[in-house]
Amino acid sequence: MTTEKRLELARKSLLGTSIGDAFGESFFGETEMILEHLRKRKIPKTTWDFTDDTIMAIAVYEQLEKNQEIIQDELIQSFVRNHEKDLNRGYGATARKILREIGEGGNWKEVSQNVFEGMGSMGNGASMRVCPIGAFFFDDLKKVKEQAIKSAEITHTNIEGITGAIAVSIASALAVRVKLKLEKYTPTEFIEKIVTELPDTDTTSKIKKGIKIPYNYHIETVKSILGNGVQIIAKDTVPFSIWCAAHNLDNFEESIWKAITVLGDRDTICAIVGGITMLSSDEKNIPQHWVDSVEKYEESIFYKG
Repeated sequence: MTTEKRLELARKSLLGTSIGDAFGESFFGETEMILEHLRKRKIPKTTWDFTDDTIMAIAVYEQLEKNQEIIQDELIQSFVRNHEKDLNRGYGATARKILREIGEGGNWKEVSQNVFEGMGSMGNGASMRVCPIGAFFFDDLKKVKEQAIKSAEITHTNIEGITGAIAVSIASALAVRVKLKLEKYTPTEFIEKIVTELPDTDTTSKIKKGIKIPYNYHIETVKSILGNGVQIIAKDTVPFSIWCAAHNLDNFEESIWKAITVLGDRDTICAIVGGITMLSSDEKNIPQHWVDSVEKYEESIFYKG
């Protein structure tokens, strides 16, 4: 496959990430109001602006566009520059600390390792930005994992945070394979295939639990088993995201509505789910209004700025 075709897939995934991100962000607010909108499947009034999830994914995409691979020193500097352009895009406290210290001249290898008393971050930030990697390298899972790790460890040196990034990138690669009719998976098979590609971690164990959870389980039960991102860590975010995507590979719209029902870190979960299912969905299940309404990454200050 040509580089341009691969970039087209990566852009498609980035679009799905941005839609999910902006959609999820619109559902923060007063609880009763949010629950009422969910009951009616009505999106709250929103500007459709994306958050740091998409901003970081843009930088990852730019690496693929420029280098066809992740150059860590370049990627972290893109993260730093884009963070400084707009501080009010939802960055978490740890991400702010890391990006600020690197921006002030710190070595990313030391700064990222030193957070959480030298344990490194196990947050979900490395997971939310990697869908374009899986899309670009879809036919080489070894390369997917290698590049996902490179993209993750500049901010997340903890193996849990890295595992989340690998899982999401592998899911994105498999979604492309499904769309191209190279492979076919049931939801169970999809999750099982992802698990076989992961290191033995708590995040992996929790993703594996999704294999035995039927789609019709009450969402509170699903949340109690897989998490909903409220802890802002990979093992509380990625397992549900993978489960949700696995059951909605052909239906982008349904995947996003299902993702939002778990609430929690709703912009990040919807961004991950959207980045995956955009790659495999039937086009009729991608609402044109959402595509038209979301903030355009290519026109933003964060792309080629």
